[in-house]
Amino acid sequence: MNKPLEEFETPLLRLLDANINRLREGIRVVEDIRRYCFDDEITAKALKEIRHKVRLEPYTAILKTRDIENDVLKTTTKSESSREDLNSMQTANIKRAQESARVLEEALKLYSAEDAEKFKEIRYALYAIEKKISEK
Repeated sequence: MNKPLEEFETPLLRLLDANINRLREGIRVVEDIRRYCFDDEITAKALKEIRHKVRLEPYTAILKTRDIENDVLKTTTKSESSREDLNSMQTANIKRAQESARVLEEALKLYSAEDAEKFKEIRYALYAIEKKISEK
């Protein structure tokens, strides 16, 4: 089961690359909102810790397959280009991160049950943070 990442086909590695980036970016947006806009040190620290767990090795194998020029959906959709307020920005980005964690969890079942489980744990941690910040 623990197949080296280098042996995966390019499309699967591109899927991993896109979702690792999306997951980190979504977490970072929420982390910075909690840190700079709400002075919420506890949640910002928790998000930072989660963000630092978002990694796969060797990342260079994944990065080599990045193909931004041929991404068929790189154009921004209308719903992505506007936000009502900080809360809507937080919600959009925590959802984005959760969805990416789920994609990584599923895709990594082909590679490593341990890595798949790591992204499942990240997803559930993000669910808990979403609930916590929605109650504030």
